[in-house]
Amino acid sequence: MTPHDEPPIRPPAGQVPQPGRDGRYGETFFSPAAAGEGERIDFGALAYDDITMARLRALGAGPGWRCLDVGAGTGTVSRRLLEEAGVAGVLAVDRDVRFLAERALPGLDVLEADITGADFAPGRFQLVHARFVLMHLPEHERLITALAGLVAPGGVLVLSDAVDLTSDRTPDTPYTSAMRAMWRGLRSTIGTDVSWVPSYPQLLRGAGLEPVAAEIHVPPLRPGSPISRFWADTWERSRRAMVATGLVDDAGVDAAVRYLGSDACAALSAGMLTVWGWKPDQQALTDKG
Repeated sequence: MTPHDEPPIRPPAGQVPQPGRDGRYGETFFSPAAAGEGERIDFGALAYDDITMARLRALGAGPGWRCLDVGAGTGTVSRRLLEEAGVAGVLAVDRDVRFLAERALPGLDVLEADITGADFAPGRFQLVHARFVLMHLPEHERLITALAGLVAPGGVLVLSDAVDLTSDRTPDTPYTSAMRAMWRGLRSTIGTDVSWVPSYPQLLRGAGLEPVAAEIHVPPLRPGSPISRFWADTWERSRRAMVATGLVDDAGVDAAVRYLGSDACAALSAGMLTVWGWKPDQQALTDKG
């Protein structure tokens, strides 16, 4: 069955769609078992890994650091922390670790676990990193507080998630129509919600981290670029949810894919907001007092 043939996801008559009513990321959509899903994840890695690694290394990630990589996907960041930054070890965590298990590396430990569980307590780390994870999960504040609790004194929590740049005043193009439908469709089906991502700095402060800082990166949309191929593949995999919103039809999704691959494309990709905050070093606080 092709994406065009799959039945649309629609709530029963009179029922208001509820975030996450149709499952979770990796279940209804973006299953690791689906053909090509690892490649889709790697397109995103090609678009963002250099930026992520530059920030992690600027924050001090290096020899002696124990790191936790949450929602590690295919493990590109975990492996680069070991191979390029020379950290002491990385615990790579995901609900499905099939991609992580494909390539062993000294210092890389793999844990199949659900971070939303109350029993998720893998220890303390100098770096706790999660990219494009929390935007797909409920209980944002609780999870940020829980992740902050895994940071060792003097360590840092680094969170990255998407920021939607298709505002109401963005010119209507096949791209903006598809992106708006994607965000709405994923929110009503699997609960993906990027509307709260700009509140990250305050949420990290509320979790007891300081100082806190943030930056945003917007990769250029160019025909055949990794980020353009990532969005085209993502739309294909979430097509049912997009069409169910009524904002686009199948022809509209097809037009958006063609637009991404053309020189006529003039649009902003979703940005990646990265926020980091430090766990106070209790000894330093004692000395200061």
